[in-house]
Amino acid sequence: MADDEIRSVSVRDVVRPLVATFATSLGQKAVMHSIIVTVRLKDGSQGSGECPTSFVLPHENARNIRGMIESERPGLIGRSASDYAGITSRLRQRYPLFPMTVSGIETALWRAWLNASGRDEWEWFGGATDRIESDITVPVTRDEDFIVRWVGRAARKGFGIFKIKVNGRKEDDIWLIDRVASMLRDTGKEFAIRLDGNQAFSVDNCLALCEYVKRKEYPVELFEQPLKKDDYRGLKKLARRAPLPIILDETVFSRRDMETVIGERSGHGVNIKIAKSGITESLAIIGLAKRHGMKLMAGCMIETMTGLSAGIQMAMGTAAFDHIDLDSVHYLHHKKRYGCIGIDGAHYRMEKKGHNEKS
Repeated sequence: MADDEIRSVSVRDVVRPLVATFATSLGQKAVMHSIIVTVRLKDGSQGSGECPTSFVLPHENARNIRGMIESERPGLIGRSASDYAGITSRLRQRYPLFPMTVSGIETALWRAWLNASGRDEWEWFGGATDRIESDITVPVTRDEDFIVRWVGRAARKGFGIFKIKVNGRKEDDIWLIDRVASMLRDTGKEFAIRLDGNQAFSVDNCLALCEYVKRKEYPVELFEQPLKKDDYRGLKKLARRAPLPIILDETVFSRRDMETVIGERSGHGVNIKIAKSGITESLAIIGLAKRHGMKLMAGCMIETMTGLSAGIQMAMGTAAFDHIDLDSVHYLHHKKRYGCIGIDGAHYRMEKKGHNEKS
């Protein structure tokens, strides 16, 4: 058998407290919970992927993720890791309600194959740039003391782009945007704001908030996923009328979703996350979006560097993204280096080529 034959598939839980409560229009949590899946090959190479849990997909809880992987383990043993794309395609057809679990499995297979063949993730993606700058998320809140601490800390660490979670309630949203913008203006430094609605808005209240931030002359770059993920009629209407670019997140998990968005003209860009789309589908979505002149954002779930590092490698390797939203590590206690990736406030750097995992 080939050296890239799969010998074992294992899972482990990762539960970590967040340094700040993560809150969106969909819910809030103070602890993250992921499942790490690790694939080991005949030659000793291995690769790991992360299956996060999210408000967006409540069915993909830790118990169900473990159960799905356990049920598929016998069918993976003996397969070739080089067929990660084919294996993943079949799993997506079999488990349409488990996109993040399948993405975690694919990442583990892909990394094991890369390590067996002595290839580097960053170079595999293209090795286009060795430095990127991320935004940082400001969760939904009415706690002024928290805003002072969180935004102030981020500004001191060099963050200049702030993604504000908004919830569709006008008074709450205006209060939060005003507080963040006022704090950042007081620093005297240039800054940018992004808004993320997590499906909480109607067309009318989204347009009203867009007009408000324009009237206040806040430097808002975009509005992410304001409407329900399948409201294509509303998204099309909004894309025509909104004074800000509409970036889709929950609407797009696959290339098929992206094709629908393009056909319906439902937005101006897409947030691509390896956590939700994996390696193969993410690259397909990138290609479709670029061919149709759409903006690209690199995003993440609340995940550890096991999962986040794949998104960082993709963003650096391809240099395809207009916006970087890879900040989940800043919600965790973390070191300043992970493998070949250096973490310096808002910036990630590629510090050394090569990152093999051997058992």
